[in-house]
Amino acid sequence: MDRTEHDWAEQTLRDAVDSVRAAHPGLRIVDRLVCDAPVAALVAAAAEAELLVLGSPGMGRVSGFVMGSVSQRVVARSTRPVVLVRAGLSAADDHLPAADGVAPEEIPETPYRAVVLGLDVQHPCDELIEFAFDAARRRGTALRVVHAFRTPPQSASDPSLVTPPAVPSVPVAGPEALAAGEHAVVAALRPWCEKYPTVPVTETVTAGRAATVLVHAARDAGLLVVGRRTSGGRLGAHTGPVAHAVLHHAACPVVVVPHV
Repeated sequence: MDRTEHDWAEQTLRDAVDSVRAAHPGLRIVDRLVCDAPVAALVAAAAEAELLVLGSPGMGRVSGFVMGSVSQRVVARSTRPVVLVRAGLSAADDHLPAADGVAPEEIPETPYRAVVLGLDVQHPCDELIEFAFDAARRRGTALRVVHAFRTPPQSASDPSLVTPPAVPSVPVAGPEALAAGEHAVVAALRPWCEKYPTVPVTETVTAGRAATVLVHAARDAGLLVVGRRTSGGRLGAHTGPVAHAVLHHAACPVVVVPHV
């Protein structure tokens, strides 16, 4: 009770720095106490960085990232990639399960989980694709590229739509649509596969809602990479429906990469 808000802020920052330094003694750490509105301070810091990391008190493995107003506004305004990590995740969650019950922290060579990239073939973005390839290269793991497309709704009189209530309806892709999507994905990835020859790549093209497909694909992933268009959308800064949905429902960390 006898401490000022500034004293409390200094102590909070000091504790955080000491904790990171103890876990990563070889890491160069620069701490800065800023007197400013949180969104403005974080967006300004991101502009000077390669990556901005935000955390959240997660509500369980299937709950995704619990976004407050600060997180939402920072993601929507940052000009640099932002990775969002739920509280409770550890270094072990980045890795595949270790054999014989040994934790990945004890065996650094335990393979990393795959990186998943959500790709929109109508608006392929170099920054987004390169970030995903580089993230997979740094981890020495595979890259899974996922493209989802919507099929035209069937007529309500179509008897094939009559299913038991407990069975979810799954869009059925025509062969032409599926082939066109697969061709577009391969074409978009070809130069990046040549640039990153050591990164194993698998492509998945499926019909369905992009957010739903991506959340399912990232269930056992170490990182999910999605894009956020900075132009061509509605007025004002925004996250985008797909990025917003996966942030709330993906179990792994999510990187949002802004692009034109």
